[in-house]
Amino acid sequence: MTAKECITGRRSIRQFQDRPVPHDVLEQIVETASFAPSWKNTQVTRYIAIEGALKDRIATECTSDYPKNGEHIARAPMLIAVTALNKRSGYERDGSYSTPKKDGWKMFDAGIATEAFCLAAHEMGLGTVVLGIFDEARATSLLELPEDRELIALIPIGYPAEAPVAPRRKPLEDLLSYK
Repeated sequence: MTAKECITGRRSIRQFQDRPVPHDVLEQIVETASFAPSWKNTQVTRYIAIEGALKDRIATECTSDYPKNGEHIARAPMLIAVTALNKRSGYERDGSYSTPKKDGWKMFDAGIATEAFCLAAHEMGLGTVVLGIFDEARATSLLELPEDRELIALIPIGYPAEAPVAPRRKPLEDLLSYK
């Protein structure tokens, strides 16, 4: 599979087969995603694989603002919590900011790593969907995240039980301009 085939072929998957994600496959995905670029190679993104009762609790206790996300989580055999280390991305070693975006750069790094994760999963035959609407405080508590980490997104992952078509894309002239 070429990079273009991987990027254009990946879809957000919300229906999954009743088949577990092998841990060795997940480890290969994370190892591949670890090559995503980051601010001064800080590599701030961390992943937590969640299965069983804790996954089910997150599905029911953390999705009241958008219950469909709870359904997506419940249908997936595994849930990935994407987290990022605080006060590293966008910072110098002395603690000062290197960029006017200050600590906002962490979200950029986590986004790049999340896309790399999803593309690596797609290459391995797994489907993913990135969720951003959930009770972050409750999920952070359930995951017992240390204070030096922020929960960025949740990703249900599993073997697809659907093959959605590509949504319409904006025309190139809307996406690209030259100066």
